[in-house]
Formats: sequence, structure tokens, C-alpha cells
Amino acid sequence: MKIVIAGAGSVGRYMAEQLNASGHTVRIVDNDAEAVARSRAISGGIEVVHGDACEVDTLARAGCRDADVMAAVTGDDEDNLVISLLAKQEFGVPRVVGRVNNPKNEWMFNDMWGVDVSVSTPHLLTGLVEEAVSVGSFVRLLSLEHGKARIAEVTLAESSPAIGQTLTGLNFPRESTVVAVLRDGHVLVPRGDTVLLRGDEVIMLALADAEDEVRRILIGSLPNG
Repeated sequence: MKIVIAGAGSVGRYMAEQLNASGHTVRIVDNDAEAVARSRAISGGIEVVHGDACEVDTLARAGCRDADVMAAVTGDDEDNLVISLLAKQEFGVPRVVGRVNNPKNEWMFNDMWGVDVSVSTPHLLTGLVEEAVSVGSFVRLLSLEHGKARIAEVTLAESSPAIGQTLTGLNFPRESTVVAVLRDGHVLVPRGDTVLLRGDEVIMLALADAEDEVRRILIGSLPNG
């Protein structure tokens, strides 16, 4: 695949190196001369373009016209939004990935700005920290399709009504599914007759509308209920 990465910082360079090693054709574009020089030192023949990725001419030089994926991963959310919009509207790039630096801006990273997939590192880190310390709580790990679906984790506390129940018997809503159960450091592939135990980490995929019911099943009554 042909991939253009806007942003030659540590994130962009790492992505370029890994994707190039996987056999993809990668180009990096950045307007910082030092970052461009560091990127050109990467082995593997990655092409580096020096210029402002917020400008159409620069994106054209970077190969956006025939790119399969555009990744806007600069350290500036405004730049990432502009780059994403140009990549989608001016060049019709099939897949546009936008990096969110400030979680307060995540709501803007949607298809209106040309973003197909947004990645918020602060939200990911917060979710992982919560997952490590929370028992009996519904912890969102990852949002999909701009928040319409989420991957979440619940570590079953002693008071969980799900303990001793089979997955089939719990009657999860159709808009949700159990992805995995982590028990004693091992991953269990969920089956209908899998019985949940205290301390199990239940990984769920659920649409936003099903979250409250999933919480009720795994945790108990909601705070206002």
C-alpha cells in the first residue's frame, strides 16, 4: 500500500519505519528541516518531502493523488484536521487517520473533516490506567466509529450479579458481544457455556446504546437506579 504520513516527529518516524519494514511504500512530509533530516536517516529508502502538509501543492508532491492511506500525526490538532480535510476532499484518499493530541478536540475528528479513524493517545492511556486499578467499574478502552461503538473492560467484583452465570444466561443485548475473558493471566475464548468468576476481566464490544444494559448485567444497578 502507498501511505503518506504528515508529521516527521517521533510518532511519524516510528510509523514510517514499521510500515516500510512491512513492505509498504511510505512517504513522510514535514516543514521542520531538522525533523526532515532525521527522517531521511531512516534506512529503507523512505521518501521524505520538506514542506507544509497543510498546503495542497505539498500534499501533491508527497504523493497523495495515488495514496491508499493518509496519516495526519503532527503535534498540532488544527494542522491534523486541515491535512485530513485536504487529503479527503482534494485527493480522495480512501483512508484518512487523524491523531488527536488534545482530548477536548476529539469531537471534531470525524467525517466532516475527512477523518475516517481518529486516535486519541491521552484517552487510550487513561483507559489503560483505569483498567489497571479499577475493579467493579466499566472502563472504556477504545472508541470506534467516532464513539458509536466502544471496547470496554469490567473486572468483576464480589458484588457482580454476573458471577456464577454463563454468558448465554446473562442475555447480553444484541448490540454487544463478549470479546474475551481474562482469568489468572490467561485469555479465555468466550463461549455460551463459559461461567464468569470473581476477578474475571470481561472485555466487551458494545454500541453506545447498549452500554447501560451491559453495565447492569456485569456490575449491577446503575448509580441512578
